[in-house]
Amino acid sequence: MKIRSTLAVGLAAATALALTACTGGAAGGGEDAGPVDTSGELSGTIEFQTWSLKNEKFTPYFEELIAAFEKEHPDVKVDWIDQPGDGYQDKILSQANSNTLPDVLNLPPDIAFPLVKAGKLLDLDKADPGLKELYNAGGWDAYSNYSGVEGTYGLPWYLGSDASWWNLAAVQPYGITEGNLPSTTDEWLDTAEKVATDSDGKVQLVSSMPGLDTFVAAGLPVMEADGTFAFNTPEAEAIVQKYADAYAAGAMPAEALTGSYAGNAEMFLQGKVAYTTGGPGFAGDLRTKAPTLADTSVATARPGTPPLFVQGINISNDSENKETALAFAKFLTNEENQVEFAILTGGGFAPGTAGGADEVVSAVQADLEPAQADAMALMFESLPKAKATPFQWTGDMSTYFNQQIALAIKGDMTPKDALDKIVDYANQNRIDQ
Repeated sequence: MKIRSTLAVGLAAATALALTACTGGAAGGGEDAGPVDTSGELSGTIEFQTWSLKNEKFTPYFEELIAAFEKEHPDVKVDWIDQPGDGYQDKILSQANSNTLPDVLNLPPDIAFPLVKAGKLLDLDKADPGLKELYNAGGWDAYSNYSGVEGTYGLPWYLGSDASWWNLAAVQPYGITEGNLPSTTDEWLDTAEKVATDSDGKVQLVSSMPGLDTFVAAGLPVMEADGTFAFNTPEAEAIVQKYADAYAAGAMPAEALTGSYAGNAEMFLQGKVAYTTGGPGFAGDLRTKAPTLADTSVATARPGTPPLFVQGINISNDSENKETALAFAKFLTNEENQVEFAILTGGGFAPGTAGGADEVVSAVQADLEPAQADAMALMFESLPKAKATPFQWTGDMSTYFNQQIALAIKGDMTPKDALDKIVDYANQNRIDQ
């Protein structure tokens, strides 16, 4: 199972206004949003929809969980629906337009956005104000930071992040050991430049261009409170310039700036670079695809603020049985059930609750090879401070970002001009207006 990548967010933007018009929904949780009491007797049938999770590994888990909830509430029936991975966003928008959204469904923050704008999802802040403290802070914020809309529209379910991976055998001849690996972006770029110079460009530690997440990791604000992109700052310029300096010193493969780029993980596996990023499962890739690197590679925490990949559980605001739907959503995402699900993933994902990570680590680390166990522990430790990339950042924006930043790194444009152009492009193509 993989973290679901951002799916055609531009499509969501294009259909958001049409969705609002077709459904007549109000922005946010709808005019009737308010407390939802789940403490009374529950009854009725609700539909629960997941995204490509009905398989040999996870079907028994969901069947047992649903049976447990139905046993606790004998007058309730939960109908489980699973949608295939491809075309999921199209399916969600079709369901919303036809007023057939399931009562409880699984949406990442970006796919949830048009439904939030159309008033199709329940505001959980109003439904149950005590929920926030039970969940991972970054995961909760990912469903709360919808510009122009108050409220929270998803319960964090399963989360991911990644780590830094280093080929120690490649860098040790240049004085870099596990004990003195860089821990900040500045230190990493300085080290990359030094190693490239000392090795005559044979050892390269910059395996990809910076992205918006680079600025997030550095603690730089990337958006104003109203959703306007605003990362064309002197601090961001300095980061881009450091990449340009590293590139000039031979610390970065030229192909990382082109359309033929295969990705930093693939380049690491091929031995072309000595640094990459990846989750705990990358240890398995090393063992199967590059066994000679597996014994010389080590994972460390990502510098600065780590990235956060979020999946959540949402409630349809059109549900005729919000009490049962919310009760089931809370049951599905409580710490006990989230821990069990994360254990089932082998520690590849962490629970979206405020606690429970230690239980997952203890349960699965004995079955993992040391490198994977260490990477999992690093990922879990990073989650309390991890942050998701803003949902407004689209694939088109990322493509334009890469084009302009590549010019700046090569010296064909100043970092300031590149960032000014990117911010202007992003604000002209905002999906939340």
